[in-house]
Parts: sequence; C-alpha cells; structure tokens
Amino acid sequence: MSVMNMNANDIVRQGIAGISEAHVLETVDNLNLKGNAKLSAVVAMPLRSLQQKRDVSTFAATAPIAAVRALLEVLAFEPLENIVEALGDDADAPTYEQLKEAVDHIVAQGATNDDVLAVLTFGIGEGFPAAPHCRQLLDERPELALGELVTLRAPSLLVPKQVSDEVKEQRRIRREEEKKKKSATSARANHSFKAKRSDRAPAPSSSTAVANSEPIIEVLRRRVLFTPAELSTFDPSHPLVGTVILADVPFDATDPVMPEQRSKLRPAIVVAANDDAVLVLGIYSNDSPTRNLFQPWRKLGLAHVSYVATDRTVVTLAPRDAERIGRLSDEEWNSLF
Repeated sequence: MSVMNMNANDIVRQGIAGISEAHVLETVDNLNLKGNAKLSAVVAMPLRSLQQKRDVSTFAATAPIAAVRALLEVLAFEPLENIVEALGDDADAPTYEQLKEAVDHIVAQGATNDDVLAVLTFGIGEGFPAAPHCRQLLDERPELALGELVTLRAPSLLVPKQVSDEVKEQRRIRREEEKKKKSATSARANHSFKAKRSDRAPAPSSSTAVANSEPIIEVLRRRVLFTPAELSTFDPSHPLVGTVILADVPFDATDPVMPEQRSKLRPAIVVAANDDAVLVLGIYSNDSPTRNLFQPWRKLGLAHVSYVATDRTVVTLAPRDAERIGRLSDEEWNSLF
C-alpha cells in the first residue's frame, strides 16, 4: 500500500520498524524508566520490556500505540528541532518544497536516514499541517523505506522458541548489571540500618506494611505536541480539554452532494481551547486513512462504531456554550496519541 493512503498509526509502527535496530535500542537504553512517575504504565511497561527483550520488531507490531508514539517522539526530538530551525518562520505550515529543502539541509549537516524517517513518521502520526508533505517525501525517497511489521504466530509446545546467541549474551550482561546494582543498594541499606537501628521509628502495623508494599502506578495524560501557532492561540491545559462535545465541525472539502453545506454537527474531542474557540479532533462514522478507531464510542453513548480524526480542526465555539457528551479517562486519551 502506498504511504499516501496508509493509516497514520500503521506508519508510526512501520517507522519504528524501519529505523535501525541498533539506533532504537541505544535510544531506549538511555531512557530512565524505573520509578518515573511521569510515565503512564501503558508507556513505561512496554518500553521496559523492550529494554529487556531487545526485540524491536515485536515492539513495533504489538506494543500499545501510545508506547510506540512515545518512543518515536524521543527518536525524532533532536532532528525535528533542527528542521524547525531550518524552516524558521515557515515552521508552522511549510510548503512541500520548503520541507524538502529543510530535510536536505539537516542531511547535509549530518542527519542520518534514521533521523529523517523518525521526523517524517512522527509528523504524520501527530497530524502536523505538513503531514501530507511528509507522506510525499516518504513515497518519493526509497532510502526512507518503512519497515515491515512482523506477523506473530501462536506459540506451539512442540516447537522450542529460538533465541539468538547475541540476544542471550545481551540478556546475560543486563542480568549481571542488575545484580551489581541490587548488591550495591542492599549494602548501603544494610549499613544505614545498622547505624540508625537504635533510634528507628516503631514498626508499622501489618495493615500499613501491606498497604505501603503495594506499587502505585499513576497514569498521566500524554502531552500533545502542538505547533507554535496553535500554542499562541489555544490553551492545551484548558479545563475543557479531554471532553467530548457536540460541535459544528467544518468539512475538509466541498460536499459534492450538498455543496452549500460547509459543516456538520458531530461529536468532537477538545484538545485545546480559548475563550472563543476550541481545537478539536472530529469523530466520524466512516473510516479513512487519517482516522483511527474511537474505542470508547459505546461508553459515551454514540449510536455506532466511530472513528476519530488525526487532524486538528478549529471550531468557533465558546467553551461555556459547548454541549458536553462525556469526558475521556487518561487511558482513553493516551490511546489517541
């Protein structure tokens, strides 16, 4: 299938699969995932699994899209900054030629195909105004080929799982490093315990000890990357953000059947707002390459299976006047980005 017609989430997954495995693993190894309360479990746990299992192909194909997008954002961060700098005042909505020149510029400055692939697929996944240009560049440049997603077969008890010697050695080294860290931590804790044993606090009750031993996993709403123009106009921390409302969403193109109709009242997710308008993701009854399945459609009382757009739309509507349908949980919000 041509990149021009592919689903944005599929491009994001195949973007990770197309980046060199060594570069992906080096990046994920540098992430601080243990005890990081800012990361939700749906993101942190798949990334920690990738650190341990070293299987980029399986991660790209099966991990929650929120985790795949999070890793792609890290991979794209530095080259994206360089492209924004090269575009200058045109960074908000560059033309195809401007984006092409900016990409060629950062390549001349030392950016790799991995860097460019990360930026272009990230731009498509985030629904940037330049997303169509990103698709065109990927379609035109064979050196920026997307990776193939692995097809997992059901495990069989009759066929032993094959693990390469390289992966086994990597796992052994990581286990040894973990043992050293645990030994050092245990030694420091034991020394501190002996030094302070005489003036330690009374032992907690059994119920308190059990409560304190349970891990607390805090799910936080994923940050959306906005363009400078959007941030200058809208507040991404507005109280209405995350709410599904009824809004008169403009059409992307003229309706051939009813050309006089320019918009339609439909559900929409607020991603940012100001006093006079809202920035939304429209919810539709028909699927398309720029829409993804809206999983909580039944919970919100929608009449049929629905799909949410990846492109943001401005709707002139004061937040106080918005008719609210419901609100997304943090997990439901994170599944969209």
